[in-house]
This record gives sequence, C-alpha cells and structure tokens, in this order.
Amino acid sequence: MRAECIKYYEFGKPEDVLKVEHKHIKAPKNGEIIVRMTARPINPSDLIPIQGAYSNRITLPAVPGYEGVGIVEAVGPSVSQTLIGRRVLPLRGEGTWQEYVKTNANLAVTIPDTIDDDIASQLYINPLTAWIVSKEILKLQPDDVLLVNACGSSIGRIFAQLSKLFGFRLIAVTRDHTYTEELLRLGASHVINTAVTSLHHTVMELTNGMGAQAAIDSVGGMEGTELAFCVQPKGIFLMLGLLSGKSVNWKKISESIDVTIRMFHLRHWNQQVSILDWQETFNLVIALINDEKLKLMQPSSYYNLSNVLEAVRVAERTKGNLGKVILTS
Repeated sequence: MRAECIKYYEFGKPEDVLKVEHKHIKAPKNGEIIVRMTARPINPSDLIPIQGAYSNRITLPAVPGYEGVGIVEAVGPSVSQTLIGRRVLPLRGEGTWQEYVKTNANLAVTIPDTIDDDIASQLYINPLTAWIVSKEILKLQPDDVLLVNACGSSIGRIFAQLSKLFGFRLIAVTRDHTYTEELLRLGASHVINTAVTSLHHTVMELTNGMGAQAAIDSVGGMEGTELAFCVQPKGIFLMLGLLSGKSVNWKKISESIDVTIRMFHLRHWNQQVSILDWQETFNLVIALINDEKLKLMQPSSYYNLSNVLEAVRVAERTKGNLGKVILTS
C-alpha cells in the first residue's frame, strides 16, 4: 500500500524544504500498530526542527509532526485485535505528517468518543507539558506565584486554567491587551502587558517585593532575560521554548541573580517515564477535558495534508494564538 507523506531532505524554511511524496506502508511488526491519521496540529515544535535547530539529533530525510489522532488500521503480532478501529494518539513513533503512522502499541493513547478529533489531536505537546511542569518539575503549591511569558499562546491558556485547578497564582505576561480578558477569565491572577507596563516593577509590586517562585520562558532573548530577574532568590527559571530564536543572556543571569536555571524537554521526560505512568498522565489530562475543567482552543483553520505548504505559511503567520492550523486526511 502506498500513502501520502511529507518529507524534508535538508534544513531550512519549511515552505522551502517540505515535499509531498508517497511511501510504501509495510505490515506492522511485533508490538506495533498502524494508524490512519485524521488530524494533526501544526505546532512551533514541529516547525523549529525543520529549520535546523536540532540538526544534531535528526536523521534526514525526515517526516515532521509530533502529535495527532487517527484510527488503528492494523496491528502486529502480540497486539490485541480489539484495537482495530479504535481512535488513538500514535505518539513517539514516526512523524505524524503522513497518512499512516506506525508506533508501539503500548505507547498509543486511546481516546474516548466524548473528545472530538480537533481536541484529541492537541492532547500531547501542550497539555502534557503544562501538567508535568506544574506538578512534577516546579511542584507548584497553592499561592505559589508562577510567571509565564508569551501567555497568549495555547500553552499559556492551559497554565491559566491549571492555576485555577491547583491554586497557584499565575502572572501572565503578554505584549498587548488582546488576551487579557480571556486569560483572567481562565484563571490568571494578573496579566502584564509589557508594551505599556514595566515587567520587573509590576511583578515586584504584585509580590510585595518578593518576586515569583518560578518563571517559565518560551521566548528567550531580552524578554527571557528580563523574566529571570523577576524570580525570587532560590526560585526556578525554566526554559520551555525559544520563540525569538535568540538565547537569553546566560552570563548576566548567572552572575547577577541566585536562581536555579532549568530546561524542560518533553522528550527527556518521555525517556524516563514508565509506560504505566505515561498512560496514567494522559488519563488525568483526558479526565480534565471530559469534565470540562480544561479546555483547549478550537482550530483556526484546516488544510489537507497535500496542501501543507499553505498550511505552514498560515501557521507561521498566526503563531497559533488564534487556534491551531490542522492538517487533515
């Protein structure tokens, strides 16, 4: 069987290097399943590797895409036939930007009928990261203050909702007032628009001069560096992304303030977690979605997999703040 897939043979701008091709689908081996994909969101974490940021650990040619949802079409030896026809997240296997994805059956996450494809396709990167960072990495307690920049993003909205669930105080940092009302409604204690307000002065004012227990930086550069200086002594400055493409000023941070600097990569957590804990963490997040205690953004637009170049252009332009661009099959 031949199926459509997206590949890149060199690093560069996604719209320049992505190619629509076809590949032969081989039968699943022992412990594997084959999933016919139905929806995949375009995330910054999908596009950044294509540009060459992690070239040392990517073997070319490569198929992009870290998350998505689909239907089990075939199972390998030792895998229960009852999985056939079930909707799952085929994670940590092949890239998801193809018609069929092969993955380890133990890692596939079964999705209940109560969650539609639009939401199910987004259940991995942002919700799991926000959950793990809040509960396991930062171990946020009620009334702890968490500072998050680029908070108008999909994951920023998730942190706002988790702050209400777990009781910590979220100070959301944005660059305009577009998302202020929504973030406050979702659970943020305060929203700082750095276009009109001094970040450091306002954080110190809101925390009685103490600073935040932790800060999460998804931007890097000058904005990330400034965020680090809003963390109280012995607090945690967590690097989550690099949307600006520029590193924070490590030298200035390390020489000037007494904070613990950490970086979070979901793949590192994946390498350490047991299959039981992997599945249980997803079950906790899925339960929040089902109970409507956690809501993900509805997609902003849909493009067929074969129209990936236009989809990528739109995703890069909107940055996901209006909802994810979804690649469909």
